[in-house]
Amino acid sequence: MDQAATTVATPTTPAARPGRTLALLILTAVGTVNFVDRQILSVLAEPIRQELHLSDTELGLLTGLSFALFYAIMGVPAAMLADRVNRVRLVAAACLVWSVFTGACAFATSFWQLALARFGVGTGEAGGTAPSLSILADYYPPASRPAVIGLFTVNGPLGVFIGASVGGWAAGQFGWRGAFLLVAGVGVVAALALAALVREPVRGGLDPGHDAAVQPKPAGLGATLAVFMSRPTLRLLLLASGLAAFVSYGMLNWIPAYLMRVQGMPLAEIARWFGPAAGICMGLGIWGGGALVNGLGKRDIRAYAYVPGLAVLVTAPSLALAVMASSWQTALLFMLVPMVTCTMFTAPALALVQNLSPVTARATATALVLLAFNIVGLGGGPLAIGMVSDALAAAGDPAPLRTALLCAAPVSVLAALAYFAVFRVVRADANSILKEAAA
Repeated sequence: MDQAATTVATPTTPAARPGRTLALLILTAVGTVNFVDRQILSVLAEPIRQELHLSDTELGLLTGLSFALFYAIMGVPAAMLADRVNRVRLVAAACLVWSVFTGACAFATSFWQLALARFGVGTGEAGGTAPSLSILADYYPPASRPAVIGLFTVNGPLGVFIGASVGGWAAGQFGWRGAFLLVAGVGVVAALALAALVREPVRGGLDPGHDAAVQPKPAGLGATLAVFMSRPTLRLLLLASGLAAFVSYGMLNWIPAYLMRVQGMPLAEIARWFGPAAGICMGLGIWGGGALVNGLGKRDIRAYAYVPGLAVLVTAPSLALAVMASSWQTALLFMLVPMVTCTMFTAPALALVQNLSPVTARATATALVLLAFNIVGLGGGPLAIGMVSDALAAAGDPAPLRTALLCAAPVSVLAALAYFAVFRVVRADANSILKEAAA
């Protein structure tokens, strides 16, 4: 066992900060709204496609790149701002912005109008995740961060569950436009609750080598990039998490359309069965990934790499088995395994970047990893699958979307190989962090 690496993961724990549980709960609720606003378009893809006469490529752009491009472009400046201003107010304002643009989706009558509204959603949501993780990192010490971030990132599965279940129900009751207005209103309420109930924590007070009474000066983007690129773990993490996100977002954005179009699953059944199944499975995956690393990482820092690496490796064959099923009931049953394993990389990746980044640039460093999540993953995954589906349909494939989803399996294997490369270097980087803190 490497004692130095263990010390990085488990420094002496300071006294608990008051209000941290409330902060975790409300930030998780805001993050859930964030994912509801992303997921609802995927759930409503079929009725929107039919009314607005969209192609699969256009749907891939709307559910992926049109959102992810603005989300990623604005993510770094929003994170740099979070390293300098009151982060709680920033996240609350961002939640208000993305909720307003989600409501604007209800009034779209063409592809470009819907795309512009999605640009606005992406711009607002850029101010959500990275600043929220920075807040939580200053409420909880390094040893607790994998589990806490695992709990926080359960907002993704919760968002998928609510987006699929409530979104499907609301679309049945009020139409797809009414569903957008409903979730927009919930977001406004969440923004107001965050601003009123959560306090801004002291930066860096729970990290080894930092004095809570002395607030550090924020690092510039150039300095943050220099530190980021000087650490092999963080460089390789960009590649590994980007590939894992490509599979995860591509798969999860297209499963509802696949079940409805290829397997004939009714929209009402999507709300009844897919929503709860996806929410529970993704929740187990994200929470389980964080919980496993929280325990195993205390003995070996390399758990941050091998836990997600093994998970994405299992995703490849299990996804292929699910996609080749003969009915929607069987497909959904087999899909339970990859819906768990495809999300297990999230909490370990985000916790690792918190622990290996300078306190003065924690939100900015997180935004760089989220860039890979969103440009390669959210932007590339859904779009690539949509483009492959359209190309296969033009070539006469009888089930083009099924074949396109199968193409995600080899990418999952590549993600596993990248995580095993992280496994080889993470211990050395953890040791260097400890030496810097002791200097």
